[in-house]
Amino acid sequence: MKWYFLNTGFNTGKYNMDFDLSLVNNCKDDEAFFRLYRWKPYCISLGANQSFDSVEIIKVSNDNIDVVKRPTGGRAILHAEELTYSVVYPLKNISSLRSFYCEVNKALKEGLIFYDNRLSSLTLESIEPDLRKLYKEPLSEICFAVSAKNEIKFDGKKLVGSAQRKINNTILQHGSILCGEYHKKITEYLYPAKQEVLNNEMSERTIELENIFNHKTDYERLAESLCKGFEKYFNIKFEKLNPENSIIQL
Repeated sequence: MKWYFLNTGFNTGKYNMDFDLSLVNNCKDDEAFFRLYRWKPYCISLGANQSFDSVEIIKVSNDNIDVVKRPTGGRAILHAEELTYSVVYPLKNISSLRSFYCEVNKALKEGLIFYDNRLSSLTLESIEPDLRKLYKEPLSEICFAVSAKNEIKFDGKKLVGSAQRKINNTILQHGSILCGEYHKKITEYLYPAKQEVLNNEMSERTIELENIFNHKTDYERLAESLCKGFEKYFNIKFEKLNPENSIIQL
């Protein structure tokens, strides 16, 4: 199995989602991709089954924030002060979607520990939430308001949120590693407006690297650490690609 690493830097929401799908469409049975990226401008992404009607489009536009649909499930995320990852992997080489979801999060955990050993206390969520019940509540509009099973937590709070989807014979899994607090502003842009309740829940249920360490994130070192974590956990050596490489067709 060949593992490729790409760091595509800052791009728009549409570019980022199109790039993930391009990796899916170009993935061969003996290839896997690990990609890191960021968002410019900041962007709200909605789950594949979530309606654009849940977003205050005029306010979003006035604040120069993109809105895009993810090809995966889950709920709304404001991508801002974060490092986003995606993993694309051939379906034939895994035992189950659930197990692969867990494996990716364990590799991310290894990388986060490389970034700072104080993250050795990270845990994976052990409980699967009742999503049918959750989606009837106001919190259901926000991805980071609840932790899915095997998502990464620090001190009981969600640090990394992920979503996964099988597309033909390939798996796409992508997610957000929270670095700063700007993601919490998601409550300002969603209907119905129950901002105070949602703000309290976001503060109680999420945490960011900059709040853990009380200093700004070194994004370059974080990316390098995540690469090392994947190489250690999966016992691989990445081949690095430029985004313009001919293997990728946008």
